Amino acid sequence: MVNRRQFLSLTAATGAGILLPACQKQSTPVLPVKDANGHYLWQNWSGSEHAYPTQRVAPNNIDELKQVIASAPTPIRCVGAGHSFNGQCTTEGTLLALDNFSGLVNHNNLQYLATVKAGTRLQQLGKFLEDIGQDMVNIPDVNKQTLAGAISTGTHGSGHSLPALHGRVQSFRLLTLQGQEMNCSISENTEIYHAALVGLGAFGIVTEYTLENWPLAHTERQVTMLPLEQMLAEWPAQYTKNRNAEFFYIPFTGLAMRVLHNQTDKAVTARGEDKDMESLMDLKKLRDYVSWSPSLRRRVANMVADNHGTEYAVDYGWKLLASERSVRFHEMEYHLPLDAQLAALKEVITVIETQRPDVFFPIEARVIQGDDRAWLSPFYQRDTGSIAVHAYYEDDYKFLYELVEPILKKHGGRPHWGKLHSLTEKDFVQLYPQWQQVKAIRQQLDPQGKLVNPYLKRVWGV
Repeated sequence: MVNRRQFLSLTAATGAGILLPACQKQSTPVLPVKDANGHYLWQNWSGSEHAYPTQRVAPNNIDELKQVIASAPTPIRCVGAGHSFNGQCTTEGTLLALDNFSGLVNHNNLQYLATVKAGTRLQQLGKFLEDIGQDMVNIPDVNKQTLAGAISTGTHGSGHSLPALHGRVQSFRLLTLQGQEMNCSISENTEIYHAALVGLGAFGIVTEYTLENWPLAHTERQVTMLPLEQMLAEWPAQYTKNRNAEFFYIPFTGLAMRVLHNQTDKAVTARGEDKDMESLMDLKKLRDYVSWSPSLRRRVANMVADNHGTEYAVDYGWKLLASERSVRFHEMEYHLPLDAQLAALKEVITVIETQRPDVFFPIEARVIQGDDRAWLSPFYQRDTGSIAVHAYYEDDYKFLYELVEPILKKHGGRPHWGKLHSLTEKDFVQLYPQWQQVKAIRQQLDPQGKLVNPYLKRVWGV
């Protein structure tokens, strides 16, 4: 039997004797560490965005945070973990880190509530909740983000009956630019709650969240390689009968990797060392050796596909749902009406496999339950199927805008707020029914635009 990781290594090794013409690389200038004013370089995780902030601050408490927002150079942008692929964190003013606003504040195990500071990383949060007998209802497949960064951008996991992270926020505490602390919930400062829950850090500084969790229990993980045609045919049944279901299509192979998670009473079976990034590099090798011949690339991949095994693990959900992401990439993800997901995905696959032989990163498909808590939720009032397309960080990724985005827009997609897109306010007015109301609330809370950088000017039309 050959498991998935062995399978990927074998496919690369099989094509090792064949050479590839040069892949399409992006021209990335080497940026100076400091600018002419002596300000140090900041870059996001993928390297797609950079800035030279005048000031970097990491306040220790609420009083220091109030001093920052009263006098710091603008725009003031919370940086989180820098995992947004677009420019929402860039600033030539003040780069604000909430790393010192981390940890569990209090909890209620009768209602499975936990109040958590906004700068807590998702990986830390999983352990904090485990210690009090709780678990997150759903988490994304990357766990390095801060809680505030993930919620403010509509970050999500996968689950037909599970909302994104913000869909389980009972309340949050907001520090306005006027220095006022306010609690926002469905019953208190209600309109601000709806407008700023997924607010891109543009309404004030969120300092803590109260989350609705569930009892701590074991989760069973199963990862299986399937022919793409089978995966697509079974997809509606898979996402309706499993708690968490997603799949990754591996370009030019005809193969999809199905990932399922369900609650279980079984004993722990350790996941083992995460080697997904090694597998990605194996896929890169396969691309490098045989991308000049898509048919050969597919044949090489299928030589060993029939003998793959299923990966299996049992542990707490927060340990299984997320994976390491040590290989950098650029990403575009759109959230489409669920019934449009597969048609759009087929178009995306076709355009990549006919025009971009250099693409090797898997294309990810997930489902997310609709919600009505956040007016700027990409899942607002509709169950959603997401499609995420990735490009290796050293490769040209303009094709995401030129080839992929038009397809996702055509099918009614809303972009992930933390990922690449080219949309402007004129698009968002059409995509979000409460857009003008949200914009008015934002203007009231930040009349001088202290939180608005160039990227957000494009979003808000200011």
